[in-house]
Amino acid sequence: MPATAIAGWLGRERVQTIVLLLIALGSAPVQAGLFDDDEARRQLKDLSIKTNDRLDTVSKGQIELANQIQTLRDENARLRGQVETLTYELESARKRQQDFYVDLDGRLRKLEPQMATSAEARPAEESKPPVEAPRKTASDPAAEAREYEAALNLFRANKLKEAAAAFDAFARAHPDSALTPSAYYWLGNAHYALRDCKKAIDAHRVVVAKWPANPKAPDALLNVATCQQELADAKGAKGTLEALVAKYPDSTAATTARQRLKK
Repeated sequence: MPATAIAGWLGRERVQTIVLLLIALGSAPVQAGLFDDDEARRQLKDLSIKTNDRLDTVSKGQIELANQIQTLRDENARLRGQVETLTYELESARKRQQDFYVDLDGRLRKLEPQMATSAEARPAEESKPPVEAPRKTASDPAAEAREYEAALNLFRANKLKEAAAAFDAFARAHPDSALTPSAYYWLGNAHYALRDCKKAIDAHRVVVAKWPANPKAPDALLNVATCQQELADAKGAKGTLEALVAKYPDSTAATTARQRLKK
């Protein structure tokens, strides 16, 4: 083969090789671009799925939280209603108890001896000249009754501090009045309603100590036991209840005391 022909053939081969290389180099970016687009689409799809899953989770959590909040609101409303009902029932019970006490006081007062409006003169002894007794200030039963009723009305109106002060003032001002045992009894009840059991016990014990035959004495002793129980003095309360049963066995308070002693 002539040299010129060989040179021509080598030239054509080189040109074809170069063309093939260029084609290969040109198609590589295209394939890479196609590959990159598919990968991006796949990643976007995965990201979209994950995002939707997270949104679903958040939405479910928000719905559940909203349901819990509504449940708490409903429960709060129900409890508020119960508190209002219990408060009303407590106030009603307290009012009924006070009315009962006042009614009981009226019935017991009918059993109490009334004060004499004037003192009887003592006959002089034949062998000795009469000795003049110390004069006492004449009492006014009507005025005492009004003062006592005023204190009782304060208790009835649930003005407990004012009632306690009024009963205490009455007892101090009228130590010999037929109404003084009742004043001490109601003084004890007022202190008990004010949650001062120690003062309540002191007032009720005055009734039992000074006027043991008074119709209020058994109830006063029962109230002492109640206060001792609230002060966690179980032994003292038991002893008071036993004393009540022994001293006033036929009283209504004794019946209650027996029931408590059985518990």
